[in-house]
Amino acid sequence: MNCEHIAELLPDYLQGRLSAEQHHNVEAHLEQCADCSEEVVIWRKLSLLPVDQPGPQSRARFEAMLQAYQAGRSNQPEGGSEWRKRVSAWNWNVFHWLRSPVGAMAWGMALLAIGVFTGLRLAGPKPPSPDFVAMQSELTSMKQLVVLSMLQQQSASARLEGVTWSTRDRQLDPQVLSALLHTLHYDASVDVRLAALDALSRHGRQPQVHKAILDSLEQQQSPLVQVALIDLLLEWRDPDAAQRLQALQQAPDLNPTVRQRVEWAKSKLN
Repeated sequence: MNCEHIAELLPDYLQGRLSAEQHHNVEAHLEQCADCSEEVVIWRKLSLLPVDQPGPQSRARFEAMLQAYQAGRSNQPEGGSEWRKRVSAWNWNVFHWLRSPVGAMAWGMALLAIGVFTGLRLAGPKPPSPDFVAMQSELTSMKQLVVLSMLQQQSASARLEGVTWSTRDRQLDPQVLSALLHTLHYDASVDVRLAALDALSRHGRQPQVHKAILDSLEQQQSPLVQVALIDLLLEWRDPDAAQRLQALQQAPDLNPTVRQRVEWAKSKLN
């Protein structure tokens, strides 16, 4: 078994759901592979983090906020780009994700981070202790590992969850950033690529991200992703947008809907 195959089996291995033969094969691989063994150790550490259960009052507040949100949405005029509607729908999947083992571990990490931050604020403007700095660094590494691991899963829903989790950091680790760019360019799922675009658009001021998103316009084959990219270029008011759109419009096999979107975007840029 190679590392990629082992990565697919790790969730079931950690939950004791493998067959005897599969369990033996995974154990044999872990004895020889330091990287996979380290990943198992970190996942087990994550599983030890406590997950607070929301009380009745929290549930009531959530229901009230949800109803208010839905009421506000129903009063809004229809419109907006299709990709943003799809991204809004993905946010609802986060609540279901938190019920999964990976989601529970990630939520535990978030609670730990909140607790550490609150404790530091209550302690006053003292410089952080070495222990705090070390714990903060380890927590960041764990979060990055969660994202990178999920982006490599075979399941599109797992990769989508990985993209969603990456949006919780204002500053993206270079490895996570590289993985998101790879996802945008090459992921087999259109939904995952759209989610990656949404996540990367938050970091569009970074030259590497900006250029990669512009270059992606000519590489993408999905009309949905192309329309999303056109909308983003228009939102950015990029100086090269008109030239990029003109180049895309020259493609002989361009989807008619995308061609119409290009014309609309060019009229808005003028």
